[in-house]
Amino acid sequence: MAARPVGSITRGTTNPNRLRRVDRWTAATMAPLVRGPVAPPLVVDLGYGASPVTVLELAARLRRVRADVRVLGVEIDPARVDRGLAVADPPAVDFVLGGFEVPVPDGSPVVLVRALNVLRQYDEAQVVDAWTSMVARLVPGGALVEGTCDELGRLAAWVDVRRGEDGLPAPRTLTLAWRLAGLERPSVVAERLPKVLIHRNVPGEPVHALMTDLDRAWARHAPLGGYGARQRFVATVRELADRGWPVVGGPARWRLGELTVAWPSVAPAQPRV
Repeated sequence: MAARPVGSITRGTTNPNRLRRVDRWTAATMAPLVRGPVAPPLVVDLGYGASPVTVLELAARLRRVRADVRVLGVEIDPARVDRGLAVADPPAVDFVLGGFEVPVPDGSPVVLVRALNVLRQYDEAQVVDAWTSMVARLVPGGALVEGTCDELGRLAAWVDVRRGEDGLPAPRTLTLAWRLAGLERPSVVAERLPKVLIHRNVPGEPVHALMTDLDRAWARHAPLGGYGARQRFVATVRELADRGWPVVGGPARWRLGELTVAWPSVAPAQPRV
């Protein structure tokens, strides 16, 4: 008898192109991993929701990086798996019932797991266990991309998590992403922080300091808005870097409305009680 999937059925809300920002970042940042020695590379979209559309979109975007990439959609709801199987194209795109244990029917090694809008409905105390289960399925050097976005994909935040030498999850970076057009203040993304951080946006926590510095720098560079939101945002991120925030990447990513910082700079400072 097959083991029961690990996890709980969540709302499953999804929309076409909702995950375009994390897909764009993944295709660029994880390209060396996808193009690595594992052939063909297997990428898992865990908890894709009520529609398989984001699995298909991820596969299409990653094929531009490597033509033989395989994408496996994993869902804990059997009805959602059935919807996926109706549009499957194995072995390039397939679907399977499962949860945080990340089942792979043929036992292929997993180079990347994406889990967006999955842990949002869990308790913060459950995050590390979920991360541990998912990173255990990765090849050495593989990555878990876990986070949250809004319903239209205009705001998003995710963590790049690896498996440490001790087998435990080892977060590397936090990435925040915005649709810059019409952005009033960057801290609006706080409502879409990953579960591990969303309750930490309070004074005394590093992620709150980041949100505060973002808003202040954005306000100071308001005059650049006349040249476009991108110019204003690039100046905002440059100021953060000058202030000592460990910004990862350069202007090419910033102009897309992305900010990536090293995880230690935003890791939770205080245990929750």
